[in-house]
Amino acid sequence: MKVVSMQTHVVAVPPPHLGGMYWIFVTLQTDCGIEGVGEVYASTFHPSVLVPAIEDVFERYLLDHDPHRIERFWREAYSSGFTQRPDLTMMGIASGLEMACWDIIGKACDKPVYELLGGLVNHRLRSYTYLYPTNQVGEYDYDDPDLAAQCAADNAERGFTAVKFDPAGPYTAYSGHQLSLEVLDRCERFCRRVREAVGSRCDLLIGTHGQMVPSSAIRLARRLEKYDPLWFEEPVPPGQEQAMAQVAAHTSIPIAAGERLTTKYEFFKLLESGAASILQMNVGRVGGLLEAKKVASLAEVYYAQIAPHLYNGPVGAAASIQLAACTPNFLIQESIGTWDGFHAEILKRPIQWEDGYLIPSKAPGLGVELDMDVVRAHSPYTGERLHLQMQREPADVRDTSPARG
Repeated sequence: MKVVSMQTHVVAVPPPHLGGMYWIFVTLQTDCGIEGVGEVYASTFHPSVLVPAIEDVFERYLLDHDPHRIERFWREAYSSGFTQRPDLTMMGIASGLEMACWDIIGKACDKPVYELLGGLVNHRLRSYTYLYPTNQVGEYDYDDPDLAAQCAADNAERGFTAVKFDPAGPYTAYSGHQLSLEVLDRCERFCRRVREAVGSRCDLLIGTHGQMVPSSAIRLARRLEKYDPLWFEEPVPPGQEQAMAQVAAHTSIPIAAGERLTTKYEFFKLLESGAASILQMNVGRVGGLLEAKKVASLAEVYYAQIAPHLYNGPVGAAASIQLAACTPNFLIQESIGTWDGFHAEILKRPIQWEDGYLIPSKAPGLGVELDMDVVRAHSPYTGERLHLQMQREPADVRDTSPARG
């Protein structure tokens, strides 16, 4: 079997842009007529830059090769240009192409991918959601803790057993910074109101997206410990695991991190330093399904767990579900609501979510198929914004506006 062609599809996500401004899908065709689909989660550059880069990687390392040979493809992509080091954009591209290869492999042997990566362990997957806007008042309702508390209670009624929020804000290119007393107060008030609303029905997941220096993160963690969150996510910017380990050593809240990391090498540093006990790799960025499985195995050695990150489209979600289904140290999977809306519209059969849990598909491969009519109707992406963006100005003590991406 050989891969003989590839297509890229840059889909513009309609408002309110849940999962980002756009999704980048790749479809691979083999000489025996099997098609595989993958999703590239690389957001450093605009799609106009990424599409030629995807084509270059495909033509150099995958065209006319057997899709079964994942290790060969991964090592050649990882070593491209004499690099042999974690490269966020290259690994995002390789991830999307690699998951498309797994889709082909699964279809060729009529098995879900999870059966080929160790076999089914988890018949259903616990999921969590952000407190997405319940009206048009504020982004994520971070400027209205009472409204957010009601949103949390509504999600508990729907079946979610964990909800996530990030009221610290703002996201700035100049993080980490020291949170103002007003923002610290807002975070504590927000956390208190959500805990009061859900009681013990839901775990609270505190996101911060690397906004703080260690001392500020420790100050915030001490305020929030009384509400017993399941995790304190990425308290300092990624890249300096010893700084994150300082925070971990000063709080009882488990530290979660990893959505902006890639490859086993970066995750090993996180584990070795004691910086995090919950790893949040994104399958569309970390290096693909096999690399994600290796990271999960590293975590297992440290008695750490995985909680795969997901803020992109449904193909990456399907790959993440395959990983979670065959991973013993799986904790929880990020969901974008209940996978309704555009995430459902763009698939021929939506991702299955029931009473707080994701149900792994029994279909071969990744278990999803794009509705190409919907893909074409929303292509190409013509906007200038990146998938997510950060504020260009440094944090100002007077700027207490909620986080926005």
